[in-house]
Amino acid sequence: MRIDVLTLFPEMFHGILGTSILKRAATDRDDRPAPVEYHLTNVRDHTTDRHGKVDQSPYGGGPGMVMQCQPIWDAVAAVEASDARPARRLYMSPQGRRLDQALVEQLAGEPRLLILAGHYEGVDERVLERLQPMDEVSIGDYVVSGGELPAMVLIDAVVRLLPGALGDDASVEDESFSGSNDRRLDYPHYTRPPVWMGAEVPPVLLSGNHAEIDRWRKEQSEARTRKRRPDLLAEEEGK
Repeated sequence: MRIDVLTLFPEMFHGILGTSILKRAATDRDDRPAPVEYHLTNVRDHTTDRHGKVDQSPYGGGPGMVMQCQPIWDAVAAVEASDARPARRLYMSPQGRRLDQALVEQLAGEPRLLILAGHYEGVDERVLERLQPMDEVSIGDYVVSGGELPAMVLIDAVVRLLPGALGDDASVEDESFSGSNDRRLDYPHYTRPPVWMGAEVPPVLLSGNHAEIDRWRKEQSEARTRKRRPDLLAEEEGK
């Protein structure tokens, strides 16, 4: 997979993309090529303004600044022309579809993602309309300073699902919200020592009986979902 990010602050991504799972996923190994490659594009590099300006005050008045059409349009055109793979366009916006695991799984199946991280008060609506189809995606009902942090969240969620990104591909199968886990919450986890500050690991996990362990984990997942996120069960029952 190729992931392109269009942003005014590419330096924000260096630490995230160069650390842990995201770094390993973009590193070739002897037995396989890297599952993902990242490309950061500074939208400011595509402005025709001699001062490097990419924003203007909004028509109709109001606070803040709005990113202009031309730099974004030219940046998208240049980036998409650099690789023949078709890109699924995404715009990080609090007005978009809520990011959930079902959408993450869908995006993980794409050959290429192009993510526009807006800033300031937003982006001129005309360029968003001209760039359709473009999915607007939100990470929650709150506002942060720009699209960079939401883009990082989306990238992390998608990349860890790519085959070969994790040490064990099966480790994503039973996680919270995963399709293979029926969108339930994850079961509780335990490790050594078997007793810590008087609290013991559930005996079934020490039994070696894998059928019983699987049954216990499913029961715990169901109970935890019913207690903490009953809305997930209600959504399923309403289908």
